[in-house]
Amino acid sequence: MIQSSIFNDPIHGHMELHPLLVKIIDTPQFQRLRHIKQLGGIYLVYPGASHNRFEHSLGVAYLAGCLVKILHDNQPELNITKHDFLCVQIAGLCHDLGHGPISHSFDGRVIPKHEQMSILMFDDIVKSLKAENEDVLKEHGLDDKDVTFIKELIEGAKTSEWTYKGRDEDKSFLYEIVANKQNGIDVDKWDYFARDCHHLGIRNSFDHQRLLKFARVCEVKGRNHICFRDKEADNVYDMFRTRYTLHRQAYQHKMGYIIDTISNNDSSVLLSDEIFEQISSSTADNLKEARDILNKIVRRKLPKFVGEARLTENSMSKVTEKHWFSV
Repeated sequence: MIQSSIFNDPIHGHMELHPLLVKIIDTPQFQRLRHIKQLGGIYLVYPGASHNRFEHSLGVAYLAGCLVKILHDNQPELNITKHDFLCVQIAGLCHDLGHGPISHSFDGRVIPKHEQMSILMFDDIVKSLKAENEDVLKEHGLDDKDVTFIKELIEGAKTSEWTYKGRDEDKSFLYEIVANKQNGIDVDKWDYFARDCHHLGIRNSFDHQRLLKFARVCEVKGRNHICFRDKEADNVYDMFRTRYTLHRQAYQHKMGYIIDTISNNDSSVLLSDEIFEQISSSTADNLKEARDILNKIVRRKLPKFVGEARLTENSMSKVTEKHWFSV
């Protein structure tokens, strides 16, 4: 019998995680996430926002498992296997491995987009475990096709044409759990909405636990998608309302933008937020300009906010975004 490990989380309570996930968690590549703040420089605006990508990643893995289990229990005809379950959880666990410091400001500038970097770091974890003569993936029944599947899940299905090799098209719904590129409803958002609201002190009106209970797989236009009962419409609206509130009050906070912008001044690949303290305490001449910038951030000597522009109904009509579908 496989003995799961229990993690006590302030958002989800006691989370059970498979020992293979724990093996991945214990690698240096994953432990690095303890030193990367989930919201970057926003903690300098909201004092409570000092939570890290480490606990968020555990939460996503847990919620991914919860959603797969509900679909399996309610719809056995989907033929969800224990290997499917494990792969989706691993993808949830590893989806943020590639994040650099200072939140999203390094994505696409200093390092590749974090999804691509996450895939590279997952490959590195697999190689390092094999180098230790611990092919733990094979030990738990996962093969190269499953590794491909995990990497595809991290990136998310982005095209209407089925070109994926990890699973056949009848299991397309599994690609919508961790990174849903179809409508934006995925467990990654469910965790960070709840977690960020908790640490920011912002009210969260979205109930992901309730939405979990009403998830079903339905065929829509010839493909299996995760859908929700029509009576859950208000709850889904609350999800996007919470997203708007978080962007408005925190993610796009004017001071956060200023801090992230003036912090993103080094061209090297920085491994974690610890670089902030390392530069601040350094006496190297070539880091003087960087030290001066960080000193201004700490002392709140920041550029002044000039103004902002809000979307109007006319400009909104030019923006198209597919939000969700239901049955």
